[in-house]
Amino acid sequence: MSKPDLLPAPVVELPVPAENKWQREHRAFLRLLPELLKTHKGKYAAIHEEQCVDSDEDQITLALRVYARYGYIPIHVGLVAEEQPVVRIPSHRTFPRPVISSDWRG
Repeated sequence: MSKPDLLPAPVVELPVPAENKWQREHRAFLRLLPELLKTHKGKYAAIHEEQCVDSDEDQITLALRVYARYGYIPIHVGLVAEEQPVVRIPSHRTFPRPVISSDWRG
């Protein structure tokens, strides 16, 4: 019996999806964080066009002020801190409905 021919694995190059504006702003926030820690530690910083455009101690006040200035566009508002807080988004749990047989007699 002859040996089977072994072919090399195919090379699959998938296109990298383009970042949206919010992802770019978040990446800029992480890049700017070392400098922001020197000047804005403990405050929230608003990132627009990959620059810090404003800061405040209150996240909502800051976001509303930036939206008023630039319009309702994607921005990143992050806490300037050594460790970033973990954000948990609550959601309800769904359980499968019990199956009740039609010939069940109680």
